Amino acid sequence: MTLSQAPPLLTLSDLSMAVPGGRRLFENIDLTVGAGEFVAIMGESGVGKSTLLNVIAGLDQPASGAVLVDGRSLAALTDDARTLVRRDRIGFVFQAFHILPHLTLAQNVALPLVLQNAPTGEAVSRASAILDAVGLTGRDNDFPRQLSGGELQRVAIARALVHRPALILADEPTGNLDPETAERIMAVFTAQVRQSGAAALLVTHSEVAAASADRILRLTANGLVAPHG
Repeated sequence: MTLSQAPPLLTLSDLSMAVPGGRRLFENIDLTVGAGEFVAIMGESGVGKSTLLNVIAGLDQPASGAVLVDGRSLAALTDDARTLVRRDRIGFVFQAFHILPHLTLAQNVALPLVLQNAPTGEAVSRASAILDAVGLTGRDNDFPRQLSGGELQRVAIARALVHRPALILADEPTGNLDPETAERIMAVFTAQVRQSGAAALLVTHSEVAAASADRILRLTANGLVAPHG
């Protein structure tokens, strides 16, 4: 298969999700995202943005429809195979950081590489390099308790990107930050996404956070729509 014939990195087809009781949270979700493309999905709290990311990552099962990563349907994979897709192909930036308090910053960032059985020296070197890239030079041996909220989010971005994933999912990465810090974090995130050449999907309620994306869509109960369409 040539590069021009390669499938989109991410494809969502007629995706729907129900909440307990059977009510549809959202439906009719269709989306394709190619390598190197940065897409922002906006929406108010409670519309299902985080749930949509969980479905894309194979953490939640949709009520109907399909999620394809590299042209492969997640539903057709075993649990172990989906775990490998998440480990090897996806980087996830969580709103709540999920930084492990008993590990140093370098150890937190290196964790995806450790799970891939990368040599220790390579894991340490790449973790240190990406901490430098997100503005945390010399902080490798610090612990999370020594960091501000903005610095913790930088660690979360570094951890999501250190294993060079093909698909980056970011869940409200500026949701817990003040506007000035949020702007700096989005500059770091966007620079790292552009440099990696990965496909990136950001869900946010912030127009400032979404402004860096190539495309902006709004999540509604009846699908994804252009912000003014």
